[in-house]
Amino acid sequence: MLRRNVNNKERINGNADIKTSNNITKAQSNLRNINAELQNATKYSTHRLWTRAVIATSLMVVVYFYSQQRHSKETKFALAKEKLPLRIEKFECSNGYKAEISRYPNCVPKKCGRFVSDQLVEHDEVEVLLDLASKILSMAGSSGGASVLNLHTGALSYKEQFVNAYRVPKVVAELKQYQLGIYNSVKNKIKEAIAEQFEIPASSLYLTDPTFFSRLTNATAKTMNDEYWHEHVDKDTYESFHYTSLLYLNTYQKDYRGGRFIFIDGNDDNPTKSAIEPKKARVSAFTSGAENLHHVEQVIEGERYAITISFTCDPDQAIPDLQIKNYN
Repeated sequence: MLRRNVNNKERINGNADIKTSNNITKAQSNLRNINAELQNATKYSTHRLWTRAVIATSLMVVVYFYSQQRHSKETKFALAKEKLPLRIEKFECSNGYKAEISRYPNCVPKKCGRFVSDQLVEHDEVEVLLDLASKILSMAGSSGGASVLNLHTGALSYKEQFVNAYRVPKVVAELKQYQLGIYNSVKNKIKEAIAEQFEIPASSLYLTDPTFFSRLTNATAKTMNDEYWHEHVDKDTYESFHYTSLLYLNTYQKDYRGGRFIFIDGNDDNPTKSAIEPKKARVSAFTSGAENLHHVEQVIEGERYAITISFTCDPDQAIPDLQIKNYN
């Protein structure tokens, strides 16, 4: 009897082991199915997320480049490789400029605008002026990226301040009569060209301050005067200005990189840049109001030399020509 019970117990235990084994096998199978489903779900979810990420990234790239094109639209007003007898663009004056210049009826342009010419000034004249500016600025110069020499006032950049050039004997020794004669002659050529292109009498224009040589480099700015790259309107910066001109003394991409002159046209939502590449003996001139918002790009390498020659319609703001004196 006892033996039969034992055998029965063994059979019961054996059946239990089989049932347990079957349950484990079934559980393992279910677990494998669940894992497979999770993997498939993860794989599907990952694929879906990856697809969405690719689409989103693509859209962002498209929007970015569209935005860059929209906000960086640029035209080339004058390239360094071009030789331009004259290139001119006329447009309406800004309201503020029109209202202010109307006080000088003989000096009002029919239209505002800008022009470039490579035939006003001779290369030999530029060589003389470049030699003068480079020698004097090499004796002094700003600690930052913008150095100035104003022969009318004597203002000369020196480290982080200005000194009077006429109190520096070595500077005075560099000034020669023929250099100052060329300086005045170049100024008169540009004055006549401005009068002709804007259809006003030359007698209505007067040289005004500041008129100066500049040397721009990639040196880190030390003062606000060194930050030459900010957008600005000349009439807002210098109240006396009505017509601005620049004579470039050396050439973009040959003597330096960067340093292009950029006009900003249009409105804030859709601006257009119009670029002038400086070139030795190239003259650019423009009306000084808000219609000619502009800036100079930062110089990346080398030294950029130019002369800013400014004109006013107000005789009370006139400055005399440089006097031809024997400084030696």
